Order: sequence, then structure tokens, then C-alpha cells
Amino acid sequence: MAKRRQVIDVPGVRHGTAPIPMGIRIGNMVYSSGVHGMDPESGQVPEDPARQVELVFQHMRTIVENAGGTTDDIAMVIFNLTDDAHRPLVHAEWIKMFPHDDDRPARNTHIMPLGMGMIIHVLMTAVLE
Repeated sequence: MAKRRQVIDVPGVRHGTAPIPMGIRIGNMVYSSGVHGMDPESGQVPEDPARQVELVFQHMRTIVENAGGTTDDIAMVIFNLTDDAHRPLVHAEWIKMFPHDDDRPARNTHIMPLGMGMIIHVLMTAVLE
């Protein structure tokens, strides 16, 4: 019997030792687990908030592309930030990834504490054609 879920990895990025995939695909739907700004080269979350945000967007792109889609397929993104002061960093990367204001995913942002030096944590849903 074929597996229903296809696990989507981001090389060099993981959830510590927890048995959690970075994302999964079921049919034409892609769901991320919590995507954080881990540097795949070092295996660490960088201290620089701008670098963490940049890496989160890179990881979102990798997840959707490794699932067989593009960033055009991203339908919803939920951002968890430790401080509202980081919102301009998110806006800058958001506009780079989604430059057309009439063609962007739905989005929500929550301010909350995060562990392990993270300032950002993202959940993403994509619908593949």
C-alpha cells in the first residue's frame, strides 16, 4: 500500500532530535511543521534577527519546491514573532518573495515567546496545481 503522506525535508534543517518532518504533502496540499531560521551550514539558529527571517523564507521556498510546487502555490502563512519590532524584517522578505500586492498569500502574525534563540517561527500551507 502506498504511503499517503510524502515527507518534505530541508537539507541541514531539523527540529533537534524530535521526530518531526519540516513538511508533508498529502495530495495537492503541502503543510509545514514549525519552520525556524536554522542555518543549514552550521545547524544553529543565528543570533541576527534579519538572518533568521531570511532563512525562514528560504526554508519555506525549499519546502514548497521539494514538494513539487513554487512559492506561487503558498496559500497561507502564520508568523510567530517574539517582538513586534521584527515585523519590518518580515515585511521586507515578504515583498521580495511576493512582490505583487494583488497576488500574495493570506497571512497572520502572532507575538509570543519562542525558545532556543528563535525570534521567528512560521507555519505554511500550500495548494499545488
